[in-house]
Amino acid sequence: MTAMTATQTPPASLHDPVIGWFEQHARDLPWRRPEAGAWGVMVSEFMLQQTPVSRVLPVYEQWLARWPRPADLAAEPPGEAVRAWGRLGYPRRALRLHGAAQAITERHGGDVPSEHGQLLALPGIGEYTAAAVASFAYGQRHAVLDTNVRRVFARAATGIQYPPNATTAAERKLARALLPEEDERAARWAAATMELGALVCTAKNEDCTRCPIAGQCAWRLAGKPAHQGPPRRGQTYAGTDRQVRGRLLAVLREAVAPVPQSALDAVWDEPVQRARALDGLVADGLVEPLAGGQYRLPLS
Repeated sequence: MTAMTATQTPPASLHDPVIGWFEQHARDLPWRRPEAGAWGVMVSEFMLQQTPVSRVLPVYEQWLARWPRPADLAAEPPGEAVRAWGRLGYPRRALRLHGAAQAITERHGGDVPSEHGQLLALPGIGEYTAAAVASFAYGQRHAVLDTNVRRVFARAATGIQYPPNATTAAERKLARALLPEEDERAARWAAATMELGALVCTAKNEDCTRCPIAGQCAWRLAGKPAHQGPPRRGQTYAGTDRQVRGRLLAVLREAVAPVPQSALDAVWDEPVQRARALDGLVADGLVEPLAGGQYRLPLS
């Protein structure tokens, strides 16, 4: 794969068309509204990791209605966060969000901190989420690199179809080089490039006719050369441990009392895989084993 290098196009020439496109075409999403606040932004960032907007929207609305502030969530058992997570997938995110809510309540008086370093110090918050919350909630200048942004930069600036499987130092350097100097404009740029990747510069069937920077896109100008790097990772689900874990959790989410082993055994025929999935859920803190072969969502 071609190494990620800084764009030869002056960054400023990209800012106006992309931000202008965003002003006209941005989706009206609840976490973008002023009333969402920093907590609403944080919740959305946890939920949107590897999950499409259409699936997140109903769960997000229910979550914020039930837990409008971090302290509201922190006061509940972590199992309630797992229950409310529903079928969003990757339910460890629910535990991490619950842990972050507890830390925000204990360390910051219940208000999501605005400093990037304080955000990064919260449990369950990594480089991307800290930058996203600081940028989208507080209008700060940070490079926000999700899958959509990385793809836009790979194509427009570097001339390759897809970015590397894992974020590289070169990508971070390029993202910083492309940032507008002013905080508010940099935050707008972060949101705009993310939306451009989600709606136009998509992983498949990209629509260059709608792209505001098609005339400057290095990949398009090079004739859209095919991906030359390692095979892109596909996401399989059917028959995997992830599917088994999901079925086991579904039983526990719907139960109001501890569930016997027999009820969990009924959801998957293959006993070795079923046991492995259940052991993994227990190890991850998503399921609490009780005496007598019963299980429940965690209370602490």
